[in-house]
Parts: sequence; structure tokens; C-alpha cells
Amino acid sequence: MHLQVDIDRRGDYTVLQPQGEIDFATGPQLKDAITESLVAGDVHLVIDLLKVDFIESTGLGALIGGRRRAHGLKGSFSLVCTEEQMLKIFRITGLDKVFTIHDTVDEAVAEPPILAS
Repeated sequence: MHLQVDIDRRGDYTVLQPQGEIDFATGPQLKDAITESLVAGDVHLVIDLLKVDFIESTGLGALIGGRRRAHGLKGSFSLVCTEEQMLKIFRITGLDKVFTIHDTVDEAVAEPPILAS
């Protein structure tokens, strides 16, 4: 199965927008897209989850690893998500305390990037 990940530049930010389901088969593709952006020097990432229908532990792992790598490069990493079922997953796992979660991409890119310490 293939996960489509669109990439857009918004000022200092790179916005990755996966579409569909992020599961065991497609999670590694999200991880690769995040890694490729970071290797290319795009260390301020916004992951737009508005077109994601489902996410499970492999996808969550890709997001956690991406955040860790971005912060290791003195970058930033935030999410855009409004789907209540997905937000519930972030709350249940405690990841709503780990990730900055915005309602829109415009909101996520409105401020200059906050550099990880």
C-alpha cells in the first residue's frame, strides 16, 4: 500500500500532508518522508493530519521519531489535527502533551519557528 505525502513550503516551515491511513504498511513511508525533509535541511516541520483517516502505533512512532530528530537538529515539529477520534488517540496515549497540535496549517505557521532546546 502506498501513502501519498504532499509537501508544501510555507515560509520557514515545511508542511507534510499524508493522505489516507497510516498503519503498519504505510507508517514507514511517513517516517521516510519526514527523514528526507530533515536530511534536506528542512528542520521546521508541520505534519498536517487533516486528510488522514486512521493512525495506529506505527504512525505514532514515525511522528515521535520525527519530533525527536527535528529537535535534535534544533528544529521544530508540530501537528495539525481536528478529527476527534485522532485527537482522542493523542490524549489517551499522552501524546497531546508531547506534540503541539494546531487546528489549521495557517495557525501552525503563523509564528516564527520555536527552536528546540
